[in-house]
Amino acid sequence: MHLNPYGADAVLLAVNLATNPPSTPEELAVRCEENKVDSSHVRDGQVTEADLAAVRVALDEWLAVVDATDEQKRVDLVNEMLAKYTEHPRLTNHAGTGWHMHYRPEEVPVGRLVATLISTGTALHLAGRGISRLGRCATEGCGNVYADLSRGGRQRYCSPACSNRDAVRRHRARTA
Repeated sequence: MHLNPYGADAVLLAVNLATNPPSTPEELAVRCEENKVDSSHVRDGQVTEADLAAVRVALDEWLAVVDATDEQKRVDLVNEMLAKYTEHPRLTNHAGTGWHMHYRPEEVPVGRLVATLISTGTALHLAGRGISRLGRCATEGCGNVYADLSRGGRQRYCSPACSNRDAVRRHRARTA
């Protein structure tokens, strides 16, 4: 059995890259490897400035999805990303590790690969978990993004640290 690389891991990769954008091709390669992006280009150190630029564009488009306040606008933006970055699904066993789905041609640059993962993963995340399951941290002054993977769908913070910080702020405001 081969796990779907387009699910929650792809959305968490987008959160990771948007929260702390890579500044060099080498840093993008390391972050892709850390997030288990399966690409011979990443493994062979062939990530380029063009890949970095393509990822930045895709992240800007993804952040527009995160910031969309209207459900239909969010859907339209995800659909635009899917139209731009994906192709018809296909079965592949390119690495000899088992048959699995790809939503892109076999050989694409890393930038296109990351954009495909992010757009497809986001669409699956929103369709499977709920259209409102992306957002920005509720802690004043933070602004980091999160993908809500919680059971109840009530996540409002990017991290436990921000949640705690906001709880302390609210407590102090009540007791002042």
